[in-house]
Amino acid sequence: MHTVNIRNLFYLLGTKVILVLFLSLAFAPKAEAQFYSGDNYNFFDFQQKPYYFGITLALNRATFQPFRSREFIFSDSISAVQSLSGPGFNLGIVTNLKIGNFFDFRFLPTLSFATRNLDYTKTSSLRPNSQRSVESVFVELPFHFRYKSVPYKDKRLFVIAGVKYAFDVASDSRARQAETLVKISPHDFSIEYGAGIQFFFPYFIFSPEFKVSQGIGNTLLFNPNLEESTILEKVFSRTFTISFHFEG
Repeated sequence: MHTVNIRNLFYLLGTKVILVLFLSLAFAPKAEAQFYSGDNYNFFDFQQKPYYFGITLALNRATFQPFRSREFIFSDSISAVQSLSGPGFNLGIVTNLKIGNFFDFRFLPTLSFATRNLDYTKTSSLRPNSQRSVESVFVELPFHFRYKSVPYKDKRLFVIAGVKYAFDVASDSRARQAETLVKISPHDFSIEYGAGIQFFFPYFIFSPEFKVSQGIGNTLLFNPNLEESTILEKVFSRTFTISFHFEG
């Protein structure tokens, strides 16, 4: 067997690190020159602003991520449970604060309309399948950090990451008829990530963006008297959103 020389290993790793740093420094002046190039006429008007505001219009596709409990194995009436996604749309306000040339901090309070479904397949053909449809109106409070590329001809790529709190003002979890339904909590916390592109125009910035929201909190309100609830251990939310930001 060949023995590994630790000193040679560190030498190779150190050489790679130095090479990466050298390439970064070599291309830095080129990136800086491109940042201040004359091709970004509209970009420079907005670059002088420390902050700006805007509005957001978006389409979303929301769904649940159900996880089965141990009770599902012993169920003699339900053979499967799955989530069906539904369409929705968002209306929001953008507040953008610049942090240097490449980073932004963003707060986007949003009113979101979404539809999600839990579909239960019964074991007997004599029993009809059941579906739990949840129509929600969320007040969302997302906080994002955004990293932007060097501008090129009044265009700029970006990636985003952040967290979001959402409250469903249309939740029926407290309604009397909810005793016979799978209950979903009106509160939800998510992590969000996505990417997009900025187009700089003379009077505004147009930014289409694709974003994923992944719930990190269990939204299932357990009901021991309802089989549709006992066969589930937890339910997470998941949403895909295509946003169109108009900022200036």
